Amino acid sequence: MTAPSELRLLPWVGPEGKPCYLSTDDRGGYLSRLADNIEAVQLGFAAELLEQAPQTLDDADAEPDEIHSLARELTGALRDVLRVAISRSYFPT
Repeated sequence: MTAPSELRLLPWVGPEGKPCYLSTDDRGGYLSRLADNIEAVQLGFAAELLEQAPQTLDDADAEPDEIHSLARELTGALRDVLRVAISRSYFPT
């Protein structure tokens, strides 16, 4: 059995929103590569949002719905980035 510290937190959740973990020694396996690719997409999306956010926030004519939508997207992106950081042991749990 793999020790809990050796489990990889995957970038998606399972049933009931519970975290999913991968236990394998094969870092080049299908699920590991899939998780790497999804993390890359998540980080790229977060970077794009962060780049676009000042435009919306600095726009005096921005509608409340636009700002609300931006806040929701940034919240989701931050959740994903935090999950990646925890998965890669950059951030303690």
